[in-house]
Amino acid sequence: MGMFDVQPSSNQRERSPNTLRKLERLRKTLRHEEPDRVPISDFFWGSFKERWRRELGLPDDADPYYHYDLDWIVTVPNMDPHIRSFEIVSETSAEVVVKTGYGAIMRKKFDCPMPEFIGWETDTFEKLEAFEFDDAFDSRRYFEAGDNQIAGVGDGFERNSPAWIDTVTGLHPDFPVFGSMGECSECLTRLIGQENTFLWMGLYPERMGECINRIGRFYLDCARATIEAGRGLLDGLVIWGDVAYKSGMFFAPDYWRRYFMPWVKAMVDLAHENGLLVIYHGCGNVKQIFGDFIELGIEAYNPLEVKAGMDVGELRRQYGQQIGFCGGSDIQVWESGDEAEIRREVLRTLQAGKDGGLIFQSDHSVSASVSGHTYDYIVKLVREYGQYPLQLDEHGTEA
Repeated sequence: MGMFDVQPSSNQRERSPNTLRKLERLRKTLRHEEPDRVPISDFFWGSFKERWRRELGLPDDADPYYHYDLDWIVTVPNMDPHIRSFEIVSETSAEVVVKTGYGAIMRKKFDCPMPEFIGWETDTFEKLEAFEFDDAFDSRRYFEAGDNQIAGVGDGFERNSPAWIDTVTGLHPDFPVFGSMGECSECLTRLIGQENTFLWMGLYPERMGECINRIGRFYLDCARATIEAGRGLLDGLVIWGDVAYKSGMFFAPDYWRRYFMPWVKAMVDLAHENGLLVIYHGCGNVKQIFGDFIELGIEAYNPLEVKAGMDVGELRRQYGQQIGFCGGSDIQVWESGDEAEIRREVLRTLQAGKDGGLIFQSDHSVSASVSGHTYDYIVKLVREYGQYPLQLDEHGTEA
């Protein structure tokens, strides 16, 4: 036994031949070989799923991952620095304000797609330097239901999220399953907010660097615990790490390389030592450090936001097959509902899959601004034109 004395369920279903084909498809793709077809999946907002079910006349429990038999899925353990129930600050029929395990005070208006941060418990630099994390190896993070910020306060609002291991166990027979872990930048956004993050980097660059190193050690331990808790059930690890906006990096590339990159490297190396594929998720324009992700040895970068200048075709021409791409299809075109434009966009994205190396997804996530019929059309296009060897030139896309 490992660090968690938990036996696998005797009721665990075996993986089907179809699931094993999906896993081999994903692995071949990320080895930059051509499998049978381009893999496809995505991240779906709950509000999109509601619209999709309504527009396609599907049952209330219909799920796009199962409906379309998508090629991979990601799961999220409890990453909150403090394991605790949400503190309800105020609640009405229109909104709820809660304090989470990050100490973040968040307002969730039920008629708005996403919540807003309105305050932080850790609101001075001295508090950040004194901050103590709960145990990364606490089994409640992985084996018990409970409140946690990332699962509970987002597109929807959920209390007592299911135990992570139950989600993984339920999905494992049907999909390649990835665990996931945030890195330092993701933590700082939730723990102290971006304004304080940037201000304190500027005022106290080296002391802030020490705080980043403490955060890095904590999340590396969380990644180690996640891998151990999900041993035998995980195929990969997603690292969440937004460090850029539309026009460039949040902070100097050299600062990222000095304080953030070593912890990403340690997490990547840990995943690889355990036979897991790694997909790094970072929004915004990261061109200044894109070569660093190749150096880190990640299998694929996600989501490649078109509106931030991360053009998947341009990146493929620049970097060849040195790195895989997961995403890159312009969600703003999807939102238009224009089938001719959507078709061109899908085929443009598929061009980057020649010789493998592409998982087809949106360039962020699928919100309720995308119709159910549009997503249905996109999946059909990818399944039709994503068969290898790709034959796309005659469909009006550039070679």
